[in-house]
Amino acid sequence: MLLFIKKQIFFIFLISLASFSFVAGACADSVKDKAGWGNDDEYNQLYNPKELDKLKGRVDRFKMVRPLPGMSKVTALILNEGGDKIVVHVCPSWFATAKDTGIKRGDKVKIKGSWAEINGEDVFMASKIKKGEHYEFKVRLTSDGTPFWNMPAEQLERERGKD
Repeated sequence: MLLFIKKQIFFIFLISLASFSFVAGACADSVKDKAGWGNDDEYNQLYNPKELDKLKGRVDRFKMVRPLPGMSKVTALILNEGGDKIVVHVCPSWFATAKDTGIKRGDKVKIKGSWAEINGEDVFMASKIKKGEHYEFKVRLTSDGTPFWNMPAEQLERERGKD
């Protein structure tokens, strides 16, 4: 009987250890994925809210891009603006994927944001994407460029609720 109880305790110990390892690993991955995406990090400093621009065109396709070394990928779209193909960085892929944006290939969109040079390439960093009269996907405050992915949940909910 004592051997049986020892085996049960050992089994419970193993399950607990495995659970802790899984949770710790998931947290470490989450922190790693968010590296470089902070408000004061190099990538976000490239967004200039004082030099906002607007684009309009048709979504050619979505792709994932690693903006800077050590960062997780960004959800990007390729905008066809009268024959010119423009790479538009939308947000970190862990914040929203192409499907999460509600925007699809072929959609006509208007995009507000800021130009930046990343790895020698001109890219457009979106603050909001408008499709049709009533749909907007917002990822930054246009006033100061604050990324939605770094907002506390309550503030994010308020911002997403605004029209």
